[in-house]
Amino acid sequence: MSGTRTGAPPLEGRRAWLNSLLVDHALLRISWRNWGVVESGRLYRSNHPLPWQLRDAQRRLGLRTVINLRGERRDCGSDRLGRAAAAALGLQHVDAPFESRGAPHKDRILRLAEIFRSVPEPVLIHCKSGADRTGLAAGLWLLLQGRPVEEAAAQLSLRWGHVRQSRTGILDAFFARYATETRERPKPFLDWLREDYDEAALRRDFQSRPWADRLVDGILRRE
Repeated sequence: MSGTRTGAPPLEGRRAWLNSLLVDHALLRISWRNWGVVESGRLYRSNHPLPWQLRDAQRRLGLRTVINLRGERRDCGSDRLGRAAAAALGLQHVDAPFESRGAPHKDRILRLAEIFRSVPEPVLIHCKSGADRTGLAAGLWLLLQGRPVEEAAAQLSLRWGHVRQSRTGILDAFFARYATETRERPKPFLDWLREDYDEAALRRDFQSRPWADRLVDGILRRE
């Protein structure tokens, strides 16, 4: 995940729109919403919404919270526009940054679990494309509701544009490891996360396919 240039002033007005549409590829997201229902009335998922898309979702679904899985980015027009739209609509806006190509961090998952527990529902989660980090977060939410790991892992699929053979497949490997390590002796997800999850081992064991990395990083230019 690329970092924010913290020394630069935040983008505003026309500059924010141009940056969002042309640099952050929001032009593609005008028609391609990558929208999904994780659980009706509780949790929804999408790519980074434009202001009118967020307004429409609130009107239709009664959204109360937006969780931004990209984190704050002062040099990103989509970030500036999204925050302003959430504030204007009276939505709670929470940053919970994750990365799409690394082993999920234990502390970030625990923080997200607390966010899910405390924010008002319905909630919209989003990253940039809605394929990888959003799929991870949706799957984590399902696990926290006590749902089967197979249902959680299904939130990462080609239907959302997720390519499991690429480096983003380490997110699939995370769910697979939980399933494997608790198959014989079932264990609640958060207990496994705190007591057994080994980030370094997951990074060491996972291998992507070069062709898939070229597709996701070079052609699709995913974040």
